[in-house]
Amino acid sequence: MSKVAIDKGKLFVVSAPSGAGKTTLVNAIVDRLPRLRLSVSHTTRPRRENEVDGRDYHFVSREQFQQLVAEDAFLEHAEVFGNCYGTSRESVQDLLDQGFDVILEIDWQGAELVRQRMPACRSIFILPPSAAELERRLRGRGTDSATVIARRLAQSRSDIAHWHDFDFVIVNDQLDRALQELEKVITGKGDSSRARRPGLNEFADSLQG
Repeated sequence: MSKVAIDKGKLFVVSAPSGAGKTTLVNAIVDRLPRLRLSVSHTTRPRRENEVDGRDYHFVSREQFQQLVAEDAFLEHAEVFGNCYGTSRESVQDLLDQGFDVILEIDWQGAELVRQRMPACRSIFILPPSAAELERRLRGRGTDSATVIARRLAQSRSDIAHWHDFDFVIVNDQLDRALQELEKVITGKGDSSRARRPGLNEFADSLQG
């Protein structure tokens, strides 16, 4: 009996400034779409109390991370706020070959590297509804010091400048609506969320202060 050919999955890359609600959206869309899988990154960041190794991240030492870099094991990797993050090339390719769509939750620099290596990927940038709301979300986390918050806020404003490098842009002003837009993009119906749409450039400029 001949084997039934399996269509390869599609790769989606989601980036956002810190505080835009990217992780909440990504986790929600993975729960909603059975065919979608989240790629679990490696990181040298210390594990937080509510995090599980292998589910939230693969937590490794800096030495282990550097060994993986030397083996060219990462599709992309970067150092952010003193911690290293990387996406396993083998893990992503295995899921795609099995027919699963894969979503990566990474920063804009990582997204640029993935686009270079896998140009067929579709990239999505998440924006906050306002500069004030961005700051409120960062301060409301309760997990970072005032110094870290100030640094994250400055970095977030800088990150926003890269929205135009992405195929789609979603404004996370209301979770359910943003989730619906993200689902449309992943299911091939997201033309209304294209980055090249009227008014988006002015709105993004307003977020950078």
